[in-house]
Amino acid sequence: MDQNEDRTARFLIIRLSSIGDIVLTTPAIRGLREQVDHARIHFLVKEKFLPVVKANPYIDKIHVFRGSLKQTIRELKKEKFDYIIDLHRNLRSFVIKNRLQTIAFSFRKLNFRKWLLVRWKINRMPDIHIVDRYMETLRLFDVKNDRRGLDYFIPPEEEPPAGTLPESFRMGYVLFSIGGMHATKKLTPEQIETIVRKMNLPVVLAGGQAEKNDGDRIVLHSDGIPVWNTCGLLSINQSAALVRDARVVITHDTGLMHIAAAFNKKIISVWGNTIPGFGMYPYLPHPDSRMFEVKGLNCRPCAKIGYKRCPRKHFNCMLRQDLDELAGYCERLFYKS
Repeated sequence: MDQNEDRTARFLIIRLSSIGDIVLTTPAIRGLREQVDHARIHFLVKEKFLPVVKANPYIDKIHVFRGSLKQTIRELKKEKFDYIIDLHRNLRSFVIKNRLQTIAFSFRKLNFRKWLLVRWKINRMPDIHIVDRYMETLRLFDVKNDRRGLDYFIPPEEEPPAGTLPESFRMGYVLFSIGGMHATKKLTPEQIETIVRKMNLPVVLAGGQAEKNDGDRIVLHSDGIPVWNTCGLLSINQSAALVRDARVVITHDTGLMHIAAAFNKKIISVWGNTIPGFGMYPYLPHPDSRMFEVKGLNCRPCAKIGYKRCPRKHFNCMLRQDLDELAGYCERLFYKS
């Protein structure tokens, strides 16, 4: 064994899910790799989200959680880690830390403060982005935020083949991420149709299989405007490539919003029942980016994640969005050099 190998510090970073949360860990990953001498970075992630990190050059080895804690712990024990950086902090990560018996540093989730804000509208949340709270977990290692923003790396084999983009989109397009884990974080299909018609720009719709029918409907009501529905057709990384190549990205509070920030895109983010005050707004995006939200609602935020339907039955946080201003702002950004 050579001297450098003997001095290697092995870090295990735990962030099992989801797309956006994993992307938000990338400054911490990069900081450890670049600023700690002889650091080797291992990353534990759920199999579903492996594509988000598999091409990250700052990660030396990826461990995939496939549902069995027992099997995962058995594999991790072989690595003899020096430190664990727990950026997930849930029951599974607690069990892993407990079983590995390694020095661990854990992210502060601030769940009680979020509960106060959701339940009683008492705001004790710090005015700090979650990326900087992730970085606080590394302070003992003297890792500083390099302010280079988020990372996203697309594997070469998942780059869209030349000619994939339909001809009417090759002079530029708006990427509209219409998905979201919860309905109360999303504009309605009718609202999206209205925005598309008001912009009169080529639009690529991105989302999962759950949004495919909504996407088909939006295309049907586009009044001849070029709209390409990719919902449910592409992998995470293929969708990320479309985000990277878009002129403007319109998005709900979703993982694609954070991928867009990683590519320094002009982002129009639309906020429903969740709020930027939770600390997960676009991180260091293009300076022309803008957040749209309906302020002054005494019911907002109604949850730290979301619901299938508005618990107050009025859905004012989305239905009162200024669609004229949103569409007009996107159009101005599209033509701005």
